[in-house]
Amino acid sequence: MTDPLREHDVTGLLLSWRQGDAAALDRLVPLVYNELRRVARRHLRGERPGHALQATALVHEVYLRLVDVDRMTLTSRSHFFGVAASLMRQILVDYARRQRADKRGGGVTMLSLDEVSPAAQATSVDVLALDEALDVLSSIDGRQCRVVELRFFAGLNIDEAADALGISPATVEREWALAKAWLFRRLSPRE
Repeated sequence: MTDPLREHDVTGLLLSWRQGDAAALDRLVPLVYNELRRVARRHLRGERPGHALQATALVHEVYLRLVDVDRMTLTSRSHFFGVAASLMRQILVDYARRQRADKRGGGVTMLSLDEVSPAAQATSVDVLALDEALDVLSSIDGRQCRVVELRFFAGLNIDEAADALGISPATVEREWALAKAWLFRRLSPRE
């Protein structure tokens, strides 16, 4: 559960940043840094030993991309993590594409769709295949795609994802279940 004071601090800093206070982003980062690192570590857990992209580097790349963007309209902690999720997805996909190009298919980033759900069975997924599947899912059901980004890439819980999307937690649970089932079918090896 999110600490209400911390939520207020994050939201206030986002508002200050949007209004032109360049230092607000610098004050924001310490409030969200550990959580971003936790999410990044979870994404990189399935990597081979000695993998060049580390959690700290992934978080720093997210920060650099945030700084490089003109004042976004980020309204809350959940919204911030939603944007961070999209950025992590882009960074991981870009990295996997570079690795694939360098090694002609080797070094593909593997992630688990079910790490967010402790009761679920873990399934490793090629991040490039996941990105392609999410692009297709986005054209079929954009909200389900956003739910996957928020839950999987940002590590938001059901309530936080609901807040970020402005929908009920029950709707997020339903969309998450449907999206995971669709992705499982889409990403399963064909017999």
